Amino acid sequence: MIDRRKAVARLMRDRGDLLVVTGLGGTTYDVSSCGDHDLNYYLWGAMGGAVSMGLGLALAQPKRRVMVITGDGEAMMGIGSLATVGRAAPANLAIVVVDNGLYGETGAQEGHSAHGTDIAAIARACGIADAQTVLDENSVETLANRLPDAKGPVVAVLKVDRANHPREVTNSIRDAAYLRGRFRKALGLRVE
Repeated sequence: MIDRRKAVARLMRDRGDLLVVTGLGGTTYDVSSCGDHDLNYYLWGAMGGAVSMGLGLALAQPKRRVMVITGDGEAMMGIGSLATVGRAAPANLAIVVVDNGLYGETGAQEGHSAHGTDIAAIARACGIADAQTVLDENSVETLANRLPDAKGPVVAVLKVDRANHPREVTNSIRDAAYLRGRFRKALGLRVE
């Protein structure tokens, strides 16, 4: 199994001006542990919305690379979004599903992927040809090296361990209005 924090840190290491949308809870902590960034959009309390948000952003900003980093529980909750991604086929979108097989935000109950649901296969069935399951750290390195130039959409399901990592963030990272304004400003858009 892959260490989730190390894997996410590797994917974020050479981010440049990558736009990053995170899912509820665990993946927000994973991304923020790499260092906060004006181009990170953390979704607190919007379970199931990360892929849709990333898709909209990829379509609105076609010259920018967009990465969604979300968990398996949220990916399953918003599974219909993968069909829309498959149909829209934005070349600039990558979706990384951090899959520990648990609903980490509600008490670590086992989720669907712990019992055989294959999220990468679902993505392929939705028309996303470049969908893979990543099982080891060497494959994370390969993924990190190819994502900047990959013609998307891309889905990568990282099979990670079930370690309970620290969940610490600053208060500003939890402030939705602040995050929205900061992100819009970083994109050069008007902030209301």
